[in-house]
Amino acid sequence: MPIGSPPPSVRPSVVGRAGGAAPARVPQQARGRRVRASRRPRAERLAPYVLVAPAVLIIAGLRLYPLALGVNFSFTGDGDRNGQAVGLDNYAVLLDDPLFREAMGNVWLLVLLLPVAVAIPGMLATFIYLRVPGHRFYRSVYFFPAVLSPVIVGAIFNLLLAYDGTVNTVLGAIGLGPVDWLGDPDVAMFAVVGVHVWATFGMALVVFLAGFSTLDSALIDAARIDGASLSQVIRHVIVPGLSRTIQFVFVTTMIGMLTSMFGLLYVMTGGGPEGSTYLPEYYIWIQQGQMNRPALASAASTVLFGVMLVVGLAQIAVLRRAGRED
Repeated sequence: MPIGSPPPSVRPSVVGRAGGAAPARVPQQARGRRVRASRRPRAERLAPYVLVAPAVLIIAGLRLYPLALGVNFSFTGDGDRNGQAVGLDNYAVLLDDPLFREAMGNVWLLVLLLPVAVAIPGMLATFIYLRVPGHRFYRSVYFFPAVLSPVIVGAIFNLLLAYDGTVNTVLGAIGLGPVDWLGDPDVAMFAVVGVHVWATFGMALVVFLAGFSTLDSALIDAARIDGASLSQVIRHVIVPGLSRTIQFVFVTTMIGMLTSMFGLLYVMTGGGPEGSTYLPEYYIWIQQGQMNRPALASAASTVLFGVMLVVGLAQIAVLRRAGRED
């Protein structure tokens, strides 16, 4: 055997055919561990989809499928043409109906008032986060209206906003004339929206407080040390830090204003005076429940869904652009 050559028993495992180092043999147990390790990332990637699948199936079965049925039903007729395809006739009827046009006009009024409805709980949550005196008491008081039924809230404010009610009595005591809060077509919608904001802003307040819990307090402390005023802290620190929370509150508040005011409208104004407080959801109930025109109500529901979708996407786009600019 030449000097320096490896023993025959060792040579195959160390020296390859071309003279290079040959890979050592891997035991079966080690190969099994490698296979399990290679499979683990795939299972981890699939886990979120498996966990969210039940919720997606429930939404698809109880929300999206009925929505598709409603859209399809909106192209059928009512009365003598029940079940017959009528194309866009129901939508043409909606465009010719002054009550529906009034309801859609009020939708755009709600869009204009939406920043106020979001700013109120946002500012109150800011003061609570900054621990103003009595912030724990205010936290519970602000949320209290959210637990009341819309019917109860409507009945309370019917008494307060009546022509001879408490609010006008207070106005008369300070020398201001009485206001027909619920009987004046130019005032009634603003009164109902104000009551709705009072009754529901507690939920938005909780969402804002949850967003504040993720905000880095060191940024606020640094801004204060640099001499920033409260308005500057809100504009340059709090608003950018809560951009996603603000987007969520904007969208959910808009959806609530379009779909959760029926109880107040029914108790406080009944859609009046002169249809000035009509909203699409109230119009849908009238067509479905009193006029027995379910296909026309489905068409109005489809229009309402389209409006909410467009407005929600537009709000998110505008808020994202404003966040990038900040």
